[in-house]
Amino acid sequence: MSLSEQYLTDDIHPIDIVEHIAEHHDWDFDRVADDQIAMAVEGQWRTYSITLAWSPRDETLRLICTFEMEPPKERMPAIYEVLNRTNDMCWAGSFTYWEAQQLMVFRYGLVLAGGQLASPEQIDTMIATAVMSAERYYPAFQLVAWGDRAPADAMQVAMAEAYGRA
Repeated sequence: MSLSEQYLTDDIHPIDIVEHIAEHHDWDFDRVADDQIAMAVEGQWRTYSITLAWSPRDETLRLICTFEMEPPKERMPAIYEVLNRTNDMCWAGSFTYWEAQQLMVFRYGLVLAGGQLASPEQIDTMIATAVMSAERYYPAFQLVAWGDRAPADAMQVAMAEAYGRA
């Protein structure tokens, strides 16, 4: 059964759908508020903190995926350069670095203007895209921060997307 088949009514809150997806994948989660949920999703490199929040005012489902990163201050210009290079390669979402919190952040917003509804598949894809992007670029961020590698060289290790099945 697809994720959508369980939602046949028109008025499903997006965070209710996210909660169901988290249960489906057996992820640890906390319903922070009616319009917000936080969860932990384990990847190959680390566990990612993912928060989704619904803003009825601008009809946007916002996703923020974070992981801790404490690069040396002298490497910050290189970190910002690798972030720019990374964002040039991202079709959906973008990375930023929150220096005060020492967090690498992937952000994505799904605009549902005009009363549109998000499908469970759309939301599941949002979460999967965030984790796949973090997994793909994590090695490049690490090489720039601690491996003293140039951003262009570090981007060579960013894993290309796989197509097909193994």
